[in-house]
Amino acid sequence: MQTSELEKQPESKWFGVVSLFPQMFDAITQQGVLARAVKQGLLNFEFWNPRDFATDKHRTVDDRPYGGGPGMLMKVEPLQAAIKAARAVAGFNAKVIYLSPQGRKLDQAGVEELAACNKNLILVAGRYEGIDERLVDSEIDEEWSVGDYVLSGGELAAMTLIDAVSRLVPGVLGHEASAEEDSFVDGLLDCPHYTRPEEIDGEKVPEVLLSGNHEAIRRWRLKQALGRTWLRRPDLLKGRQLDQEQQVLLTEFIREYDAPLARAQVERP
Repeated sequence: MQTSELEKQPESKWFGVVSLFPQMFDAITQQGVLARAVKQGLLNFEFWNPRDFATDKHRTVDDRPYGGGPGMLMKVEPLQAAIKAARAVAGFNAKVIYLSPQGRKLDQAGVEELAACNKNLILVAGRYEGIDERLVDSEIDEEWSVGDYVLSGGELAAMTLIDAVSRLVPGVLGHEASAEEDSFVDGLLDCPHYTRPEEIDGEKVPEVLLSGNHEAIRRWRLKQALGRTWLRRPDLLKGRQLDQEQQVLLTEFIREYDAPLARAQVERP
């Protein structure tokens, strides 16, 4: 796909990926929701392998770091050539992202920012101990991290970013409400969900979900989302201004949650 073709498809999202293991991305581009979106022309992917740009007979893509130390770095010339080749296809309307532990931590706000970005995204998946800092300075526009832990390479991080961003591309999920109701979209964890049968091992679906009362269901879901966030991710509530309804529902949840604990303490011999 040439640059002119990319610019004719503003309704689709284009991802370029620079990786030593492009076949890993088959897991998301040839399976499930994203594969369907690719067939529909909503998502477009192209890949560049730095090994294809190596000029020595062994197609070397790693080199020793100056100053010594364990591990290797990705070799500069093949990686730089691969990035430039990706830029040539993406055109001026491109943003090059390096998946790096030193990058900005990816959260839902960041995902929404990248989804709304009208630039083609080129993702650089590092390997070994990383890439030469001079390449970061000259070729990389942004660094993003998926968390404070170490992976064997940037491919899984890139796939995480791609999947999260793609879900927000109109038409990819089929129902826009599916993305709008996901965890974190409104800054809260998701509420519990249930499907058939109505009873499993004596555990029943909450009656409100069977009532057909849409307003009661909405309030129950909001209450559970607030309560689950309070229990599991209280940091998400810090500094958050709850409206009156949210405050009432959260107070109810906390009261109901604390009641059994209080009874147990009273009944304890």
